[in-house]
Amino acid sequence: MVYIREAHAVDSFLPKGGGVDPLIEDPTTLLERSEVARVCMSELALEGIPALVDTLDDGANQAYDAWPDRLALVGRDGRLAYYGDRGPVGFRPDELEEAIRAELE
Repeated sequence: MVYIREAHAVDSFLPKGGGVDPLIEDPTTLLERSEVARVCMSELALEGIPALVDTLDDGANQAYDAWPDRLALVGRDGRLAYYGDRGPVGFRPDELEEAIRAELE
């Protein structure tokens, strides 16, 4: 997993937060972004999944057109083995699972 720019920071063009959703400002340092990623992983019970944090220049986000979220699998050869539609509406976890199984064979 790669944590990219926060999709609904309160100081973004699509703010969201309050109630059950956390109020998050767009991080201005890598340390802040890393902390938001840590909280996100914990709140979504994803601690068992290895995670990286995109840099503030949003290099991974731009390279994979990942915002606001996307399922992708990088194969052993470094090429995309699976590249899904924008999530969460475009998520096809069954397709990703097939791609993972194929990659592991």
